[in-house]
Formats: sequence, structure tokens, C-alpha cells
Amino acid sequence: MSLVEVTDLTVGFGSLRAVDGLSFRLEEGTALALVGESGSGKSTVAGALLGLHRDTGARVGGSVRVAGTDVQQASDEELRRLRGARAAMVFQDPLSSLDPYYAIGDQIAEVYRVHTRGSRRAARARAVEVLERVGIPDAQRRSRSRPHEFSGGMRQRALIAMALACEPDLLIADEPTTALDVTVQAQILDLLHTLREETGMGLLLVTHDVGVAAESVDEVLVMRHGRAVEHGPVGTVLGAPAQAYTRELLDAVPRVDAPRAASEPSDEVVLEATGLRREFGRGKRAFAAVDDVSLTVRRGETLGVVGESGSGKTTLGRMLVGLLEPTAGEIHYAGRRHTGVNPAVQMVFQDPVSSLNPRRSVGESIADPLRARGERDEQRIRGRVVELLERVGLEAVHYDRYPHEFSGGQRQRVGIARALAADPRVIVCDEPVSALDVTTQAQVVDLLGELQRELGLALVFIAHDLAVVRQVSDRVAVMRRGQVVESGPVDEVYDAPREPYTKQLLAAVPALDPEVAAERRAARRELAVA
Repeated sequence: MSLVEVTDLTVGFGSLRAVDGLSFRLEEGTALALVGESGSGKSTVAGALLGLHRDTGARVGGSVRVAGTDVQQASDEELRRLRGARAAMVFQDPLSSLDPYYAIGDQIAEVYRVHTRGSRRAARARAVEVLERVGIPDAQRRSRSRPHEFSGGMRQRALIAMALACEPDLLIADEPTTALDVTVQAQILDLLHTLREETGMGLLLVTHDVGVAAESVDEVLVMRHGRAVEHGPVGTVLGAPAQAYTRELLDAVPRVDAPRAASEPSDEVVLEATGLRREFGRGKRAFAAVDDVSLTVRRGETLGVVGESGSGKTTLGRMLVGLLEPTAGEIHYAGRRHTGVNPAVQMVFQDPVSSLNPRRSVGESIADPLRARGERDEQRIRGRVVELLERVGLEAVHYDRYPHEFSGGQRQRVGIARALAADPRVIVCDEPVSALDVTTQAQVVDLLGELQRELGLALVFIAHDLAVVRQVSDRVAVMRRGQVVESGPVDEVYDAPREPYTKQLLAAVPALDPEVAAERRAARRELAVA
């Protein structure tokens, strides 16, 4: 009997059929990736394996068996026994899955006690044991920490530890590395691979990142509009895809080894930073998030800024647009020193949801810079906003719609339109495509490139995805612990990095070839042991 048996699964929400006649099997000890664009039905399938659609109003048909349990026919008590004990799930956003008020160890211990009826002492010991197993240093002490005291990568490790508490036969990981930088992502993927080797558990990985799938699984099932497009061994599907849609997905994946097409930026320096430093905290607790950073940005060029989480990238970007005042150093725009917010330097944020007011239409949000400049003619304002909406690939009717009515890629287009409303000469993009699937990501990147060529914009492109940065950038600055450790033309830095840190970042980028991915994983393991 297979660990997972899904036969003709359908899931509907209202008039929408999110999953349409999907069938697949997962054998014990093997790993399968569900890959596809946002809205393809991947996460809906993952939820169906644990009966998470029960009592939600969703219409679920077909058959789902997990670890011998018929999920459709199981009682509520049988489902509770399945979840956590036989099959466990790791979600994309660990902050929404962890209680902010309770220590990490207590939350893991509670899961263990619910399923095993073990004592408090045994549960605490188990929590420390699984935290050690997933690589949390000083696990005894850190088990008493709360979620906000962990980094993003450590929170994801804590979620995996919680899932392992009862030694499940199946681990379902729903986009477990989407918000992580490349080195932490590599660590999480290596951890999942090691845990599979040690425990023999099965893995169902949900991801829109084809590279992540190549790093982690034995088989790939490509989904589109709720249906299976292609299914087979990972090497076959990614190396010789039979379906046009799979080839389109692979073509949209940015490659870290693909040189950027030559561009011709101007010699005119529009933005220059000299000796920038930004401190947070006071006294002995003060630390420099950015420390003595200098850079120039020329008209029509893209400067990529890469580095791990906590390297100072976002703090630098916020200083460049005037949202943060430097503790020391100067910013010059068009040759003159500038302090405070500069309308000519705009920002596109990582999360358009948090940067758009959910109670105002997107048209009104885009209009804000126009009104801030003194425009009072409402007809002219609306006309300009409609022009901007159409310029970024949206429609006039979108003016009166609200952020929740848009997809992630559409919301990012709204953010770009709002930045353009101020007629900027420089746009700072802070992780603008990190949460998007590869095809939507490619569309947004293409849009930014098109706008840059037509308007002569300079871009500062901040990202942890080194492949995307190579695709869009003329020059690149590599940041670590608040400082620029290496910079230069993007092809030179990528093809012949001087700094060990840059080499480490490049080595962590997922490879689409499973054999290359395995070689890199072995090399990282040897380096960790050394």
C-alpha cells in the first residue's frame, strides 16, 4: 500500500474548481514535488491530504488515503490522530503558524503530549531533542525563546522540529523556503534531505520554484488550473519535459550562469551615496545595520544589491529613498546633497499588500503622489492614474478595485504604477519578485526592464535571489554584515568572484540539474563537517 493514494481528487470553492480530477501516489520514503504557478491548486491538494477543507464550505470529491487513513471517510477523531502523528505539515509562513506568546519548546511539547499522552518532562525533552535534530544551536536554552527571537530560517527549522515531534511517516512542506535567502534556503533543503535519509519519511513538497524541486525530490508533478500536466522522475521532467507548459515554466526560471544581454547606461550619475552608516539601538546595544557603504547609480542602469537576510540591503534601500536618515554619510542626487524624502527616488516594496491601504481603492493609492505634488483637478488625476494602470499592464476598470481583489503579480504592478506616479528618475526595488512564481516573476522583471528603457530610469534592485539579480543588473554590490564586500560589473562578479562569501552565495543557488544539485549538497555537507 502506498503512503499517499490520491484518486480523481476534486476540490471546489463556490463556482471555482481549484483541483480537477487529480490522481497520484507517493511511496514510503520517497519525495514528490507539486510544481506550478500561483493558483494552480498545489496548496489546495496539500490541504486535502490532511482533511483541512472539512467544514470550510469546500466541495471535495474523489478519494484520498494517507498512511492507511481514508481522509474523506475518517471521523474527526481519526483525522486528529492522522495530523501530527502520521502526517505533519510545514507551512510557508512560520510566524502565522507559531503562537507569538509561547516559547518555541512549549509549543513543540504540546504537540507531542496531544498525540502521545506523554508526561510534561518527556514532552520538554522531546522538544529539545527535535530542535537539536534540525540544527538549532544551544537547543536547551533556545527552546525557551519565543518566535520573534528567532530568525526566519530558525523559525522554519522550529516548524520542521514541531512536525517531527511524533515521527510522522509523511511530511508535507508547503513553500517552505519562499521567503528565505539562498544560503538559508539551501540549509533547509539539505535538512529535509538529511531527515528523509535518517527517518525514511515521505516528503510532499509544494513549490513554485522549479530549482527547489530539483534540489529535493525524486518525482515532479506539474500542475496547471487544478490538473496534472506532467508527472515523472525529476531528471526526466526537468531535463526533457514532454509538455509545452513545463517547458514554459523552465524557460521562465532565471539562470545564475546566464550572462545578461549588454546594455548601454549613461555616464550621468543620478544617485551617489558616500560613507553611509545607519545604527539602531543605543549605548552598548547599538549596532550598525549599514556600515560605511558607498555606491553610485547612473541613468539607465540597474545596480543589483545581494546578500543574506540581515546583511543591510533593505536598510540601505530605505536610506536611498529617504525613509531612514543615515547616522553618518551623505546622499547626493543629481550632484547635490539631499536629505529627507526625495520624490525623484521612489521605492517598490517586497510585500505590496502591506504597502497598500486595504480600505482604499488601488486607484486612490496610486493618486497619492500626484496629490502630494499639488495636483487638485480630480479628472486629470484619474486620467493620469488610468494611464499608469494601463502602462503597467492593468486596466482602467481596476481603478476602483481594492488590493484583495488582485493577484500577487497584479498587486506588484500596482506598486510599480504608484512609484511611477511621482515621475521618478530612480526606483529602488526591495525584493519585488521574491514571493511570486517564476512566470509572474518574469513578467514583472520584463515590465521593469521595459519601463527602464523607455523612461531612462535607474534601478537599484535589492534581492536575495542571485539568479534574478544577474538577469536584470549591469553592476552588482554584494553585502555582508552591513558592508559591501565585493562589487563590479555583474558578469565579472558572477563568473570570477574574488570573495569567499560571494562564492558561498553562488554555490547555494538551486541547480535545475538534479545531479548537479546532489553534488552541491555533498560539497556543502563536507564543508559543514570541516
